[in-house]
Amino acid sequence: MSQKGSRQEKTSSHSTELYTEVPSTCLPIVYSPDYNITFMGFEKLHPFDAGKWGKVIRFLKEEQLITDGNIVAAREAAEEDLLVVHTRRYLNKLKNHILEGSREWSIVVATITEIPPLLFLPNFLVQRKVLRPLRTQTGGTIMAGKLAIDRGWAINVGGGFHHCSSDKGGGFCAYADITLAIKFLFERVEGVSKATIIDLDAHQGNGHERDFLDDNRVYIMDAYNRYIYPGDGYAKRAIKRKVELDWGTEDPEYLQKVELHVEGALNEMRPDIVVYNAGTDILDGDPLGGLAISPQGIIKRDEIIFKAARGRQIPILMVTSGGYQKRTARIIADSIINLNNQGLVDCDCAAREAGPSHVPLMMSQSVSAGT
Repeated sequence: MSQKGSRQEKTSSHSTELYTEVPSTCLPIVYSPDYNITFMGFEKLHPFDAGKWGKVIRFLKEEQLITDGNIVAAREAAEEDLLVVHTRRYLNKLKNHILEGSREWSIVVATITEIPPLLFLPNFLVQRKVLRPLRTQTGGTIMAGKLAIDRGWAINVGGGFHHCSSDKGGGFCAYADITLAIKFLFERVEGVSKATIIDLDAHQGNGHERDFLDDNRVYIMDAYNRYIYPGDGYAKRAIKRKVELDWGTEDPEYLQKVELHVEGALNEMRPDIVVYNAGTDILDGDPLGGLAISPQGIIKRDEIIFKAARGRQIPILMVTSGGYQKRTARIIADSIINLNNQGLVDCDCAAREAGPSHVPLMMSQSVSAGT
């Protein structure tokens, strides 16, 4: 079920290391150990499991689905990559700090990550221990976007920072990886001019919604708990299919609505790529999601999305997004295993069949960036 043939690359705006050659022996699964955030225990002050991405990989290795040698190593998104979407003003805010005596206070990052003690740490440490992992996950999403076009599917084991837009972060989202992946494809890959975002995290994806508010090339379906963060009414104007859920929604109602609206969305506009934000914070008992979906329901949900996209031969990129319980890593791994068992991804021979994904490293030096 691999996508045959690589599409022609366009003349691009800047030199990047994110669209480099990927060996055909690699599966289109993107990850780096640098995704995981471990820093003096501060990561435990947010309910997010900041090491879940490594746990997913460990489970997949234990099931012999992957090895270190056959997955794609994510690269950190450079500043020039981030400027494809983000304004310099916003990126500078992540670097800036408040000086008090000889101390540097990281106020903006503390606000975005919702970890107040980061406020009292030097910014250079916060850059290294918190923002670099998030930039690496962002690079992974951009890389996976191109892999999805070339191979028919791709999974970034991290990413899904759907509360971040071009000029504002929030909700543990410092970089707009979904917007970036789509805009990279629009700018760099011939024949990619329409995208559908299917956002099934428990929270509204207000970041990419704000970024694509007036862009008819991007169709957004968003299913979320209507009563929780962020409640961004302005961003909701970008949603073409809005599925607002009530507290405690369970499997039967949820899966029925997901299948109905995904089929409707893909029938309404046929995109060149589906970006699937597969948050697991819909899981019953999640402290932030407020829904009541079982592990089996999450696995079935992912199967529905992949079946809808792959049945139409539409490339699909999956990112893992939110999920605030320790057991979510196991569920994500089990879902990927199920996708393989169902023939919706091919971790056995897809890599051997596919050709390399390649975009030249040296490109024109102009930067399409905000102000």
